[in-house]
Parts: sequence; structure tokens; C-alpha cells
Amino acid sequence: QVQLVESGGGLVQPGGSLKLSCAASGSIFSIVASGWYRQAPGKQRELVADITSGVTKYADSVKGRFTISRDNAKNTVYLQMNSLKPDDTAVYYCNADIIAVGFRRSDYWGQGTQVTVSS
Repeated sequence: QVQLVESGGGLVQPGGSLKLSCAASGSIFSIVASGWYRQAPGKQRELVADITSGVTKYADSVKGRFTISRDNAKNTVYLQMNSLKPDDTAVYYCNADIIAVGFRRSDYWGQGTQVTVSS
């Protein structure tokens, strides 16, 4: 059984910073790709950033402000968010494409963590 557990969300003022973490646990053989998505009220879930074999990709709305990184030894992916804006307010979800022990490959989601940017 593989699980993704997120942490690091909260309330921050505009211009502030937050760092999200997503730790994968369980019978993991390899993490192929990791990413962060977000969903604001009344909107569809959208890709924020992802990382595959060290190559990163970002939504245009967060380029230059957010940084995704991964610690392979800890099976953890991070999202450093700087210069936060009210439009960044959303529930942020971690996603991972994981090959479990036994070579079963599946897509996993975390439970979500709320990020609120407000003065």
C-alpha cells in the first residue's frame, strides 16, 4: 500500500512564502514522476508544477515564484512558494506516478492541503 501525505499549508499574507511537503510511504520501488496540483473553489483542478527525472515544468501563473524539488532518499517532493498572491488560494494536492514493489505502476494522490493567501 502506497500513501502520500502532505503538509505545510496554511494562511499567509500576500507576498509571503510557504513550503509544501509530500512524503510517499509504503512498498515503493520507484517514483517516476511527482507533481503538485491545485483546485480553487468553483474551478477545475490544475497542474502547478511537476518533476520527472530532474526536469521541472511549471504553470505560467507560478513561473519564477514557485520551485518544485524532490529528495529521492526521503521519497519526498517539495513546493516552495514565494511571492504568494490571493489568486494562489486553493487546496493543493500532491500527485505521484509510482512503481510499487512487484512492479505495479499506479497514480497516487494526497489528501490535499489548504493554502490561503489573504491580508
